[in-house]
Amino acid sequence: MVRPMAFPGWPAEALEFFEGLEADNSKAYWLDHKAVYQEKVLGPMEALLADLKKEFGEGRVFRPYRDVRFSKDKSPYKTNIAATLSTGGYVSLSSDALGAGSGYYGLRADQLDRYRAAVADDRTGKPLARMVEKATGDGIEVSAHDVLKTAPKGYPKDHPRIDLLRQKGLIYWRTWPAGPWLGTARAKDRVVALLRAAKPLLKWLDTNVGPSELPPR
Repeated sequence: MVRPMAFPGWPAEALEFFEGLEADNSKAYWLDHKAVYQEKVLGPMEALLADLKKEFGEGRVFRPYRDVRFSKDKSPYKTNIAATLSTGGYVSLSSDALGAGSGYYGLRADQLDRYRAAVADDRTGKPLARMVEKATGDGIEVSAHDVLKTAPKGYPKDHPRIDLLRQKGLIYWRTWPAGPWLGTARAKDRVVALLRAAKPLLKWLDTNVGPSELPPR
């Protein structure tokens, strides 16, 4: 049985590939450089996901093709490579930066109801607020798919955790500007550090929100 290659980092050619794709987002460029994508971009991502699997779950790489059906921008290819982990993690690489995140990015209606109730309840909301305060103090961005401009219906505008109540999801996120370190083990170390820092958040979300019980869209 052939063991998967340990994560080697992303070489400079990976960033150069995306720089070229940004300048020439065409099928001709893609076909001419497909081997570079597979070896220098996709290969390291798959190796990283294999390394992360035991602690953070199965990984899945997104397709490199954009869905242009409802977009004015008809560029056919994404200018980053991204993957998800089954426990809620996310990793992305572009020519500019490596990014990693974890949490519940967007909540469906039933999840949002449970989330707001748990945030509003002092018993569950105060620990979350402390958790988020510590994360932001450590340089982690706390965000969501969407944020209301005011308090959600039924909640006071002066609620002590109004910032959390306005969120329509909750994730931890960090980005690191591209540099030579991407070609070393530091790339994996930074992703792992973020994912581990997010474990208490995921536990809170799994306990108090959980998966949607609505029919699939």
